[in-house]
Amino acid sequence: MFVLSIIKDTVAVHPQHFGAPPEQAITNELNKKYANRVLHDVGLCICVFDLAEVGEGKVRYGDGFLWYKVIFRLTVFRPFPSEVILAKVKSSDEDGIRLTVGFFDDIYVPLVFLSEPSAFDPNERAHFWMPSSEATSAHELLDSAVADRMYIDTGEVVRVRVESDEFYDDEPGPPKATEGVQQAHENRRPPYTIICSIAEQGLGPVSWWKPGADAMDEG
Repeated sequence: MFVLSIIKDTVAVHPQHFGAPPEQAITNELNKKYANRVLHDVGLCICVFDLAEVGEGKVRYGDGFLWYKVIFRLTVFRPFPSEVILAKVKSSDEDGIRLTVGFFDDIYVPLVFLSEPSAFDPNERAHFWMPSSEATSAHELLDSAVADRMYIDTGEVVRVRVESDEFYDDEPGPPKATEGVQQAHENRRPPYTIICSIAEQGLGPVSWWKPGADAMDEG
C-alpha cells in the first residue's frame, strides 16, 4: 500500500529557521511542499521518509533564503495492482461504490467488478448481492425479498483487490465566455483514482466471510 519514492528537488529554507538543525528545517519545508499532494505516475505523497543527500546551502541574491539541492525518499500511498486492501464504503450510486481509507477517498468499485448477481437498491442507496439467486437482471433482483439480500452498506469495511489506477492532469483553462456571459468550469476529475474489485471469493464486506469482524481501525 505504501512505497518509497526517490525524489530530487531544490528547497529553500527561510532565514527564521536558520537556528534549527538543517536536516529538520529541510524536512519541514519538503513536507509543506509534498504532503497530501498527488504526483503524476507516483501516487499520493504522505511525508518525507529520510534525506539521502543534501548539498551545501547557498544564498540567492535578493531573497536571503538558503537553497539546498536534495535527494530524499518520500513515503507514497500507491497500492499495486492485485494487492488486497481494506477500505470503508463512503457512498454508492448506480455506477458503483466509492471507498475511503480515511486519508484518501478516490477509490472505486465499478459495476463490472461487483459480485454477481447484484443490483443497486435506490431506496437504500446501496448495492446488494444475492449469491443463490438465479435472476439475470437488476429488475428481477429488485423484485426479491429484502431479507434475502446481502447489502453493502455505507460505513461497512470491505476487502477489495486493486485492479488499476489512473492519473489525470486536468489543469483549469481560461474561462469561456459566450456573448459576454461567463461559462462555468467543467467538473475536474480527481488527479488520482484507484479502481478495485470485489468479484471473487473472500472479497467484499468482511462480515460476509468473518462474522464479527465489522470494524476497521481508524487511520
